[in-house]
Amino acid sequence: MQAARPEPMAVIGAGSWGTALAVQLAREGHTTLLWARDPAQAAAMECDRRNARYLPDAAFPPQLTVAADLNDVLSRVRDVLVVVPSHAFRATLAAIAPSLRPSARVAWATKGFELSTGLLPHQVAAELLGDRPCAVVSGPTFAREVGAGLPTAMTIASADEAFGAQLAHTISGPNFRAYTQTDIIGVEVGGAVKNVIAIGSGIADGMGFGANTRVALITRGLAEMMRLGVALGAKRETFMGLAGLGDLVLTCTDDQSRNRRFGMALGRGGAFRTVAASFDQVVEGVAAARAVDEVAADLGVEMPICHEVYRVMHEGKAVRDAVQALMGREMRAETE
Repeated sequence: MQAARPEPMAVIGAGSWGTALAVQLAREGHTTLLWARDPAQAAAMECDRRNARYLPDAAFPPQLTVAADLNDVLSRVRDVLVVVPSHAFRATLAAIAPSLRPSARVAWATKGFELSTGLLPHQVAAELLGDRPCAVVSGPTFAREVGAGLPTAMTIASADEAFGAQLAHTISGPNFRAYTQTDIIGVEVGGAVKNVIAIGSGIADGMGFGANTRVALITRGLAEMMRLGVALGAKRETFMGLAGLGDLVLTCTDDQSRNRRFGMALGRGGAFRTVAASFDQVVEGVAAARAVDEVAADLGVEMPICHEVYRVMHEGKAVRDAVQALMGREMRAETE
């Protein structure tokens, strides 16, 4: 366990991933304030010392406190970690901005383009938070495993290398290792696109296509991710790391992934609305498919897998027709 931080750190968002990250910070000896939007939920979590709804098996360390008073939480911390779904990211930043200290530093573990604007999270943050140190936290992680303290590695990207290094040191421990880098665009693009590919991989598995198809989708999906990222200014090598290939493989191959499970249900013949109604948490790849398709079209970037996933979910295209469209594409060199 590390020495305790001189002041607490706030985690904004008490879903499964926000709770897991708060538990990890507190596990390493850091005083951690976890903000939950619902006062009743916050009170129940503080009383039960666990998040019974989203992460019931992860007991809260003594250093973790749950609170519902956002202004009070923000008045007590310098560093803030925002962990909310992409559709709530702008509203959450707008809510915290007036109460942040002038010296506050903000990180986020939100993945995905903003649907209404096509902006990445760091661009939304720049609009709402101004010029302050920021970072993105991403990589191949499932909340349940982090909550259980299982060995995990992830990436923290920040243009402020001192902040990135301090945040990595703060969250790391014997079973949790954070790597640092500066390619925020690459890390964020990887986090957005992998959810769309994971739905496609799940569709293929739900249709019974097997391991060959899954690996082909992962490999060609990585190529699509790279093309979009480079067009937006990312470094190609970022996509061979934890926030690119690592997160893509994890999300496409393990049933803890909501995106993969969503795709599998579609591949087995489930109707989109019925499948969507069966999930009690956000499936990020659904909205991401539309956003990725629109950004790619604007940039003239070819992303056939993501495009077919978009058409299945948002245009009602039959999954078998989508597969036939992919398999019937014109032959070309693999590196194109």
